Amino acid sequence: MDLEKKEYINKIKSLAREKNAVIFAHYYTRPEIQEIADFIGDSLALAQQATRVQADILVMCGVHFMGETMKILCPDKKVLIPDMNAGCSLADSCKAEDLQQFINHQSATSNDKPIVVSYVNTTAEVKALTDVVVTSSNARKIVDQLPKDAKIIFGPDHNLGSYINSVTGRNMILWNGACHVHSRFSLEALLQLKAQNPGVEVLAHPECKAPILAQSDVIGSTKALLDHTVKSPAKRFIIATESGILFEMKRACPDKEFIPVPPEVTEGIGCSCNECEYMRMNTLEKVYNCLLRETPEIRVPKETASKAISSISKMLEMSK
Repeated sequence: MDLEKKEYINKIKSLAREKNAVIFAHYYTRPEIQEIADFIGDSLALAQQATRVQADILVMCGVHFMGETMKILCPDKKVLIPDMNAGCSLADSCKAEDLQQFINHQSATSNDKPIVVSYVNTTAEVKALTDVVVTSSNARKIVDQLPKDAKIIFGPDHNLGSYINSVTGRNMILWNGACHVHSRFSLEALLQLKAQNPGVEVLAHPECKAPILAQSDVIGSTKALLDHTVKSPAKRFIIATESGILFEMKRACPDKEFIPVPPEVTEGIGCSCNECEYMRMNTLEKVYNCLLRETPEIRVPKETASKAISSISKMLEMSK
């Protein structure tokens, strides 16, 4: 570990103690961010943990919508995010005003008011229009609890919605959005990896496209895939999800090998990485500065938060 990295880690830990701050990190962040975090997890685990900690400041090392979710759940705490520009392609694909028009249109086509189910990768304004929020780890469980004859709008991830439709037998109306990382995995590269590694299990996130999922042995949330690698007696796995999880997989299973599926070639340029550039915007320097200056701070208008909290609380209740 280089000196600069050590210095930042020591300063961050010292500031966190001094300011009674807790640091959260998503599995997709850089390894050094996961190393300094008090809690590492997926969206659901981090949201749940935020409500349990005794702290004055919550530092969300992830993307903007995660910070908003924490602020909505913990309105009396100061929620910081290392880089306010760390966004999400899914959240960007679904604007609140567009979703409202979509809901209005679907309501007008029948006498049934649709139930709006939104993936957690959405803005606070979209959550305020939502009946229940879901994550990749609890979407199936929550959708299964909804009335069988209900008209359901699911957004914004079309791939996840299609997968949930296939495993629940539902016919939800899907918003046409996608995660820019999970939607670009190369089917050709996956088939080559399977041919080169016969018998090796393929693990995929349900945000991947259907052809990738069709070639996968295990489909699950980031946490579910991590848990599988820990419990499985297998020693090698092919992984189709954001590569940040490989750090935790290797830390939990140092004797196992994880082979990432590369993305498709774009405009003639091959890329072996499958990283979310928004998650990589979290750095040690930015974590240190946000703790030192207590900015950027996540703020959610009270009216929006009061509407959004019900959909998030409904998720936490239905996912128990």
